[in-house]
Amino acid sequence: MANHFISFNRKQAYLLPSSIDEWLPQEHLARFIVDVTEQLDLSNILKHYNGTGGSAAYHP
Repeated sequence: MANHFISFNRKQAYLLPSSIDEWLPQEHLARFIVDVTEQLDLSNILKHYNGTGGSAAYHP
């Protein structure tokens, strides 16, 4: 069963500033939170996204 999520790219370039990585200092807490959450097992959450009905969601 395929998940129906809106794609995103944290490395995507923008006009100002040129990338999301430039928005926050290297030691910012948000970077730590992203690193930790990328390691979480989301299988129990993802199994509830079946891609039917409604609009696409952002990946949890």
